[in-house]
Amino acid sequence: MSEREVLELLRENARYEVADIARMTGLEEPAVEATIEELESAGIVRGYRAVVDPGKLDEERVRAEVELNVTLDRETSYGDIAERLAKFPEVTALRLVSGDYDFDMEVEGESMREVSRFISEKVAPVPEITQTVTHYVMTSYKESGIELGDGDDDDRLSISP
Repeated sequence: MSEREVLELLRENARYEVADIARMTGLEEPAVEATIEELESAGIVRGYRAVVDPGKLDEERVRAEVELNVTLDRETSYGDIAERLAKFPEVTALRLVSGDYDFDMEVEGESMREVSRFISEKVAPVPEITQTVTHYVMTSYKESGIELGDGDDDDRLSISP
């Protein structure tokens, strides 16, 4: 299926030129352009982003994974809570998950104090939220399927038989 091939190539590298995708899939360039336009129009492709290695930046941003437990009532759904939380610019990702908690929320801020204040003053007071557990990200080794770092940080000695 050509749409699937185009989508996989965009996932691999969103900077591929239309000509490159056409060559790799055997499609004509106008067909590739039309497929990309259809994927964007249908909301399947929602945007294009760079994967940034935070360890290489001069500025330090604080990121945290926050577990949220909620209690629903007759008038409030998971979608209602998600809609409210997703509006905050500090929230970079929000997922309904299975397991010991209900939502997995990623948050970013200038400092631990800023992230903590956001959680305590904006998130925790939401009436349906019954518990928050915040995990600060110390180091990222892989983001969006891409390994980060130099790749030569392994200080362990090689052992050969």
